[in-house]
Amino acid sequence: MAAYLLKRGGVAVLVALTVSLLTFSMIYLAGDPAMALAGEAATERDIENIREFYGYNRPILVQYVAWLGNALTGDFGMSHYLRQPVSEVIFARLPVTMLLGACALTFALTLAIPLGVVAAIRPNSLIDRIALTIAVVGQAMPSFWFALTLVLWFGITWQLLPITGTGSWLNFVMPSVALGYYVTPIVMRLTRAGMLEVLQSDYIRTARAKGLSPSTVLFKHALRNAIIPVVSLAAVQFGFMLGGSIVIETIFAINGLGYLAWESIQRADLPMMQAIVLVLSLFYIVLTFVADLLNAWLDPTIRTA
Repeated sequence: MAAYLLKRGGVAVLVALTVSLLTFSMIYLAGDPAMALAGEAATERDIENIREFYGYNRPILVQYVAWLGNALTGDFGMSHYLRQPVSEVIFARLPVTMLLGACALTFALTLAIPLGVVAAIRPNSLIDRIALTIAVVGQAMPSFWFALTLVLWFGITWQLLPITGTGSWLNFVMPSVALGYYVTPIVMRLTRAGMLEVLQSDYIRTARAKGLSPSTVLFKHALRNAIIPVVSLAAVQFGFMLGGSIVIETIFAINGLGYLAWESIQRADLPMMQAIVLVLSLFYIVLTFVADLLNAWLDPTIRTA
């Protein structure tokens, strides 16, 4: 297990370094950052002063090493628009996005895994067709359209749920459903496919021949092995949810990291944009690493693969 841990950890570190390099490069993709900060009416002298003040006149490699060193200590610089430390703003908004992502993933898993299991137990039945219909609709329907539909019916027409804000748990119901429903189809289909494959395995037939109860065969033997790819998928999708929450948070006016990213894009706040991309990417890398460890714990053969 230690060798597997070191191997996967080394890969995660290399990916993180690559992401940090790409994130740092963002500041130069749109041209000279000093000119962007100075504005159209700035003189050449003003641009040079800004370039010297922010250190943009130093070699690119020196800037990257300095930026990475500061980022490792949690210092992402100052926001050009808010005039506040970027780290303070991000970590003030991050819990809201984390809570939204966790609620959305919980909704998706709670709906998808039971549907996938039941559909695998009764293939080609009515429940199987219903599950596949949910999967097709979920994959074909844009999340922003679904979110607006929820707002129209549950927020405006029936007035059952609040549309904006984060004042109570009710504020997270519609955003969580809108964000989680997009993930539900792929989790459900993967669970169904895994269960169908496992239920036809020799060890499942052996377990049944020993006289084990159907629930023991289903949950202790079949589901434990079929759920392994779902663990990896859930971790990856949670990372996607954190990054993709920008649309949902904008629609429901949730003051989280996704909405902050939208505001930073509008304001051309480069340090804030860099930090958001880096933080979300690191979350994605860490979640994938944790999923690999969980899979290795659930299936010991993965450690020696």
